[in-house]
Amino acid sequence: MTDNSPPGVPNEADVLAVLRGVIDPELGANIVDLGMAKGATVSPDGEVRVRIGLTTAGCPLRAQIQRDTKTRIASLPGVTAVEIDWTELTSEEKAATMAVARRAAAERAPDTAIPGRARVLAVASGKGGVGKSSVTVNVAAALAQRGFRVGVIDADIWGFSVPRMLGLDGRLEARSTGEGTRPVIVPHSLVVGEGRLDVVSMGFLVEDEESALLWRGLMLNRAVQHFLEDVAWPEDLDYVVIDMPPGTGDVAMGLARMLPRAELIVVTTPATGAQKVATRAVTMARKSHIRVAGVIENMSAFTAEDGTEYALFGRGGGERLAAEAGVPLIGSIPLEPEVSSGGDEGRPVALGEGRAATAFRSIAERIATDIAPPVEMAGCTARLLDAAARALDDFDAAQAVDDSGQGAGGGQSA
Repeated sequence: MTDNSPPGVPNEADVLAVLRGVIDPELGANIVDLGMAKGATVSPDGEVRVRIGLTTAGCPLRAQIQRDTKTRIASLPGVTAVEIDWTELTSEEKAATMAVARRAAAERAPDTAIPGRARVLAVASGKGGVGKSSVTVNVAAALAQRGFRVGVIDADIWGFSVPRMLGLDGRLEARSTGEGTRPVIVPHSLVVGEGRLDVVSMGFLVEDEESALLWRGLMLNRAVQHFLEDVAWPEDLDYVVIDMPPGTGDVAMGLARMLPRAELIVVTTPATGAQKVATRAVTMARKSHIRVAGVIENMSAFTAEDGTEYALFGRGGGERLAAEAGVPLIGSIPLEPEVSSGGDEGRPVALGEGRAATAFRSIAERIATDIAPPVEMAGCTARLLDAAARALDDFDAAQAVDDSGQGAGGGQSA
């Protein structure tokens, strides 16, 4: 870039360089990398005018960004005044900004035992009673039935129910990983079709399901941290599905910090009230820079034996929430007694027959092929290694033939 700035005053590159020190406190990255600093001009008398785009025009952090921007630019030699022209980012620019923020959050995230190849799906809701745990278990089971290896984390520490819904019991065991290291927790495993489920839950650590945990925020977060850091998760996990506690409290925020690469699936019922409350989960995710993958509507309608359909909880909540959030409606689960009875008896309905089973399998198919396809790193790496090995073998074979020919020729000429 040609520097046409008058001598004694900074140029645009100088201005943008110091703006890399202006951090958006909510997004956790500098405004240049975020694409919010959209350029600067410098007049011959040293007046700097910078254009800054905000995610929303009424951003409450505008005053802090303005103060930091003016302070840093004013520190440059030759600057006599600083003016800021405010604008609002377009929807495309906002998407790019959030992508940068997610990458920055991921770089700051603590290490966990969850392999990098696994897609992490956090199943959340704004309130209890919408069937979030049932959706978690059945989506995980349907993914495993498709041949995937799926980890299931029951992060609803107070209201754990995943063990019963999967028909699993018994205490979690720990095994030593060597002298001087702390032991790791071994998850319970369950073969499902061609796949497998690996499950951890507080329900495996208490005496019985009726036990009450009188824990507060710090202990709740520590329990979830153990599930992320101290479990011997298999290296070949394709997915980790997390049953989140209802609401947007300590555990949800802690998971957002520890697993910024997680993707949120929001569960709602068709009722407008449930949909409005579920919107809070979307808001929490976006403030934490977590991608919202889509919406699942549970208890959508009941179909009687004669084929008559009854919308007992209303209609359209899932569609409205998906439209408001700008994400896909991944699927709708009909209201069927088999969903509840299957959960009570440890037989996920997704592995049986019926409308609900078909809906769960369709959701799993859409997740695996469109919403969050598995990261097949092992397969890609294996193919690359195979190709490299074949190339080396071909080179060695050609070299051997060449050497053999040279040796015979040399002997003949001798």
